[in-house]
Amino acid sequence: MDKILLSPAIICRLSVRYFGKHNKRWVYKDGVRYGKILYYPRDPDHKDPPIEPSKLFMVKRIKPYKGIPFWEKRIIRDLGIDESTSEIAIVKNTPEMNTLLWKVKHLVKITPITFPYGEPTEEDINYTFLKETGECIVAKEIKVDDSRLQATEKFVKDQKRLDMDTLKRDSRLKWLNPW
Repeated sequence: MDKILLSPAIICRLSVRYFGKHNKRWVYKDGVRYGKILYYPRDPDHKDPPIEPSKLFMVKRIKPYKGIPFWEKRIIRDLGIDESTSEIAIVKNTPEMNTLLWKVKHLVKITPITFPYGEPTEEDINYTFLKETGECIVAKEIKVDDSRLQATEKFVKDQKRLDMDTLKRDSRLKWLNPW
């Protein structure tokens, strides 16, 4: 048996396939340009729904502060969420702020703030409430339902209700004499 010795150059040449480059203009001809981005929809007549971007973001830190690079620490500190993970920051949706948030996107949770009942004015600031979902609710006047008020009074005045003193006394007697 004769062994055929092949040089490494021949082996490399045998393992390489020679395919021509594809023509990008022919393969990707159905792209739709949005500014500098070229988007390729699944259907040629696909239309995206109109989107109204949020004016404000709620930013909350979700990863620990320790062990991250100094430039990310600086961004987190500038946002004011470096002390504890329960702090939130309200920031504007501007290109500069979006650039900073992009750099720390793995450390924070970004929630767009929506105003389902309209944006608050200066007089409404004391009546606003921001939910965890990013909804900013303005409640100027809080009305008490009369039926709920009567039900609460009936519950408090009920003789069969176990109040705190009765529960403590009964629990202590059961502790002292368990059988």
